Amino acid sequence: MTETPRTRETRPAASASAPQGRPAQGKVRETQKPQVRPATEGWTQQKDAEGRPLLQFASPKRGKPPVHLADLTPAERVEKVKELGLPGFRAKQLSTHYFRHYTSDPEQMTDLPADTREQLVAGMLPPLLTEVRRLETDRGDTIKFLWRLHDGALVESVLMRYPGRITLCVSSQAGCGMNCPFCATGQAGLTRNMSTAEIIEQIVRANRLIAEGGLGGKKSDDHSMERVSNIVFMGMGEPLANYKRVMDAVRSMVAPQPDGLGMSARGITVSTVGLVPAIKKLADEGIPVTFALSLHAPDDHLRDELIPVNSRWKVDEALDAAYEYYAKTGRRVSIEYALIKDMNDHAWRADLLAEKLNQRGRGWVHVNPIPLNPTPGSIWTASEKDVTNEFVRRLNDAGIPTTLRDTRGKEIDGACGQLVATTEDEAASAAMA
Repeated sequence: MTETPRTRETRPAASASAPQGRPAQGKVRETQKPQVRPATEGWTQQKDAEGRPLLQFASPKRGKPPVHLADLTPAERVEKVKELGLPGFRAKQLSTHYFRHYTSDPEQMTDLPADTREQLVAGMLPPLLTEVRRLETDRGDTIKFLWRLHDGALVESVLMRYPGRITLCVSSQAGCGMNCPFCATGQAGLTRNMSTAEIIEQIVRANRLIAEGGLGGKKSDDHSMERVSNIVFMGMGEPLANYKRVMDAVRSMVAPQPDGLGMSARGITVSTVGLVPAIKKLADEGIPVTFALSLHAPDDHLRDELIPVNSRWKVDEALDAAYEYYAKTGRRVSIEYALIKDMNDHAWRADLLAEKLNQRGRGWVHVNPIPLNPTPGSIWTASEKDVTNEFVRRLNDAGIPTTLRDTRGKEIDGACGQLVATTEDEAASAAMA
């Protein structure tokens, strides 16, 4: 049930004053704004024995995907090729085909001996992702992929063309164990961690499509040299709960071709809902990726309900770890904040967020408010435009660089988890028919 109290909302007394110059009308509107509490709709949230939202940090045991070239270091690739009875230098040739030409098709590998080509590709580049469905926007500049893994698990990735860059939103887990009530992925729980190669394969498949001219742009242009320039780990799963495989994938992304994809670490964003020990570990990796904290509420009272992992590590602990990442790496941190109508978009929450960020210093952070994809009739819907603008204005006025994120893919179920849920519902309906 949605709780919408009639009593006036007040913010904590320590920060109750509105910014100087704020009109009286705005103050009245703020205090009368209702407070909607997070609630599950159409599903039952998994709870532990004590009635708290269940958190799954360990991956359930399932059959492992086949070992792939992208799971191995360059030295391990050489040894694996030798195990197949072939000269070690063939590993470099395979890596060139995979990481530079984005292909696993033996017919295109004419520099390999014809009599051993099929054997080598089968042993080193086994199929990992089977495309189940592809949805495109009308302009073709945003494409959502639904992939089936070797064990039938479903994951998604979203490819987006922007002026001057191409971004791929990748998944790191099948499902998610963080149990956030507004997240379509979290509703299904955690199926398993994805392997390093399964993460990399999403990029390789995207690069192949781009080179073939499949991502918008002018059809007459030569797209053969284009590729994904930016990666955001904001697809399905909690990246830092699959830490080793995600970091191995990042290392393959930044390794020079043909050992890896030759990407810039600064174009890679690793996000988390707030796994503090893993954030601290990430800060010590020496790889200057962009770090993003999915905060969504500056106060523990709301965030405990909105982001269940907040029961382990509170807002201030997560922000301290985020600041520590900045202090160690010199890389500005991003704060992700999904604006949800009457739930977390109150003006006093913008003030509180700014206050907490400024307490830790200046110039270390950037806030990305994200309009939630609206769902008619649901409590989980986007903030009104004037409320959104006020939220952004308050942060900017407090000296916090804030940019409203450009959302993509509303017409193609752009939020991760939506396409998996739709496909599973369709399969269940077909089975019952």
